[in-house]
Amino acid sequence: MKNVIGIGNALTDVLVTLAGDDVLENFGLPKGSMSLVDSELQRRISESTAGLPVAMSLGGSAGNTIRAMAKLGTDTGFIGKVGNDETGDFLVAALENLGIKPAIFRGTAPSGVCMSLVSRDGERTMATYLGAALELGPDEIDGSMFGGCDCLYVEGYLVQNHDLIERAVAEAKQNGLKVAIDLASYNVVEENREFLRDLADAYIDIIFANEQEAHSFTGEKDPVRALDKIAGLAEIAVVKVGKEGAYIRQGKESLHVGIMSEAVRVDTTGAGDFYAAGFLAGMCEGLSLRKCGTLGSIAAGKVIEVVGTTFDESVWEEVNALADSVRADRCLF
Repeated sequence: MKNVIGIGNALTDVLVTLAGDDVLENFGLPKGSMSLVDSELQRRISESTAGLPVAMSLGGSAGNTIRAMAKLGTDTGFIGKVGNDETGDFLVAALENLGIKPAIFRGTAPSGVCMSLVSRDGERTMATYLGAALELGPDEIDGSMFGGCDCLYVEGYLVQNHDLIERAVAEAKQNGLKVAIDLASYNVVEENREFLRDLADAYIDIIFANEQEAHSFTGEKDPVRALDKIAGLAEIAVVKVGKEGAYIRQGKESLHVGIMSEAVRVDTTGAGDFYAAGFLAGMCEGLSLRKCGTLGSIAAGKVIEVVGTTFDESVWEEVNALADSVRADRCLF
């Protein structure tokens, strides 16, 4: 596995640092969840947070993962749909500037925007207007997209479009690719549980989930038991347990990998996306499961130290230096 192409909602992130959780309660947004909203509700949320600290960045779950993998030196591509607007132009240019091969379609609706509401404890709650991203359809997916690729990375939020995801993973498998998926959000898993299980059983090779998502997917509250059930469906199962690190299983090999103990939690936005990036980057280099998990922990540990998912180049230099120490067996969690 050397080259990974992602498919997901092509979004621009707008990150708002909250003073309290009143906004979440007022708009009925479950803390830590991702809720799909229309443009009017997103406008009202934006008005209610006027004056609070705001940052904008290239976003979307799969977009975050693919972007981080590119910064780690992995060959990547991205499939998505944007509007015929400046936001869409920005996203395409950003991908190209990072060396990510864009397979971007243009839709009739405005480009999608994800409002990420960051609570004081670092938890993030997302209100997402998908816009043109929602217009990506199964008829636009064909095998030529996967030429030269070894793995398709699927954004869990996209599984609500069953026909699209089933077409994408079927085409990927037909063209010899591995398929990886991050379950993305516990409420999305609950709404699509049976479809996700059938998809995993038929097509998925690698599954990433956090503790809540694993519980929603398997019914098991204990993360190790959930890991075992997920591993029964996929070649590699990863269950992330926050400050406790992650449990990983492939066949008979099962292990626990810790976290960066010195990481300061500021904002959890993108933590799961960056974990998957580090893990898959390690797989593309043929590293051991422990080293893959350690790379995931390093990437996730760095992204929670900033608001949003965009680093200065100096931080990426630190990440890649730590990755080099993992490759040389000088750093393992």
